[in-house]
Amino acid sequence: MAKPDIHPKWYPDAKVYCNGQVVMTVGSTKPELHVDVWSGNHPFYTGTQKIIDTEGRVERFMRKYGMFEASNSGSTDSSDETKK
Repeated sequence: MAKPDIHPKWYPDAKVYCNGQVVMTVGSTKPELHVDVWSGNHPFYTGTQKIIDTEGRVERFMRKYGMFEASNSGSTDSSDETKK
């Protein structure tokens, strides 16, 4: 049983604002929430995310976990076998 008069006021229809516009309604202990980023303008969710590859880190990661087949190593192996 919850103790009386110790819990904050609950706002079931709190409005979430991003850039001055209401983007959603949620339950909160504050009547209004102001955010800079939400799923509607975040690059990950909008598909505009760019991966910056510095020093081949992305390629090395993908090769390490088998997501990328190195075409250079495959072509050199086949040429070595034909020479023998």
